[in-house]
Amino acid sequence: MSYTIQGRTGDWELVVGLEVHAQVISKAKLFSGAATAFGADPNSQVSYVDAAFPGMLPVVNRFCVEQAVRTGLGLAAHINPVSRFDRKNYFYADLPQGYQISQFDHPIVGTGTIEIELADGSTRQIGVTRLHLEQDAGKSIHDQHPTKSLIDLNRAGVALMEIVSEPDIRSPEEAGAYLRKLRSILRYLGTCDGNMEEGSMRADVNVSVRKHGEPYRTRCEVKNVNSVRFVMQAIEAEAMRQVEIWESGGTVEQETRLFDPGRGETRSMRSKEDAHDYRYFPDPDLPPLVLDEAWIETLRANLPELPDAKKARFMREYGLSPYDAGVLVAEQATAQFYETVARGRDAKIAANWVTGDFFAALNRTGRSIEDPPVTATALGQLLDLMADGTINGRIAKDVFEAMVDTGKAPAAIVEEKGLRQVTDTGAIEAAVDAILAANAGKVAEYRGGKDKLFGFFVGQTMKAMAGKGNPALINETLKRKLAG
Repeated sequence: MSYTIQGRTGDWELVVGLEVHAQVISKAKLFSGAATAFGADPNSQVSYVDAAFPGMLPVVNRFCVEQAVRTGLGLAAHINPVSRFDRKNYFYADLPQGYQISQFDHPIVGTGTIEIELADGSTRQIGVTRLHLEQDAGKSIHDQHPTKSLIDLNRAGVALMEIVSEPDIRSPEEAGAYLRKLRSILRYLGTCDGNMEEGSMRADVNVSVRKHGEPYRTRCEVKNVNSVRFVMQAIEAEAMRQVEIWESGGTVEQETRLFDPGRGETRSMRSKEDAHDYRYFPDPDLPPLVLDEAWIETLRANLPELPDAKKARFMREYGLSPYDAGVLVAEQATAQFYETVARGRDAKIAANWVTGDFFAALNRTGRSIEDPPVTATALGQLLDLMADGTINGRIAKDVFEAMVDTGKAPAAIVEEKGLRQVTDTGAIEAAVDAILAANAGKVAEYRGGKDKLFGFFVGQTMKAMAGKGNPALINETLKRKLAG
């Protein structure tokens, strides 16, 4: 599905690359033993290393390295057996050392690929350029004092993975699909929680435009965008700004910008620095990071089943459509919930219930899949009651709503409310006879060729039986009697 920006001088192509900063799930920081819990009191999780006290030396956290390698493996990327930490020098109030320990020329992870699926069912491969480890800066707070900015160093030194894409993204939709897929992979791996609201995953968005077939033009970076929706909006706004500049005879200057969601526009922040502006050099306190190949292979062997593999298995084993399988595997907890419901049952019916009534109940109650209003076991029991003929599909909807409201088991609700399906052919025949007798005119119309009235008779019979009649028996009885 091609995406073009229509300008006065014709169509323009969008070129986007994303730099995603993903906070590593780890109880300690990258180079110190300080805690990383979100929401702690300001400056309560800061070691002497994080605060850059003189003489304090960084010591790399092995678990953070493992998390980065596992992420690289999950992205089908090349793991570099030797990598190096560098100092990225710049001054900022919440950067106590005056430099950030990062990786520049020699990252821990090299090139990889992420496959995205778009709304029309098509797929695209988006290249990953690299993944490198770096420490986060602290946080400047500007709204707590009338004349002063305050500094919270709790985030200083927290381990980040910067995951850089190739400039392969060609539409806001593709950018959204890429971010959602990357977040899903990180969550499956347990290497980042992907919570953009808490800042544990954020994106810098590099945007440029060009005429089709042209070389790349100047790009601008939109910094620290913290939701998928805002990334898509920022891309659209920045692209339109650049098209207007080029078409007015101007030149787009390379710079860093911020996105204002309220106004739907980007604003200039500072001129864009190049690598030489940061005066990178190898960190003298940290030796090169040398990884054992056997250790890497052990990590590879113990990776979980990732979204693409799980989707393929759901389609193969459960006969699901690509769309349904994609929805169900987007989150690991949802996939586990579905498999519990589907095990030993009709897999397609299970998928319909999970993606339909169950998802609707999650939205309505504001509950999460980890704390659902109806458990997977209970939903499976409801499907069993339908399969063995205890209730029909219409009654099942009512039972499910009662399960959401009361938390009771489906069998208990069926018994309490007397919802057991009527399969007594005598009772069904009596109900059908009464409906046909009360609607003699419509019976004549039906027999005269108005076949569509059959649905009317089914509905009236079900209504007369309070929805508890067996639909198959009602249909069979009506067909026989209307043919008479």
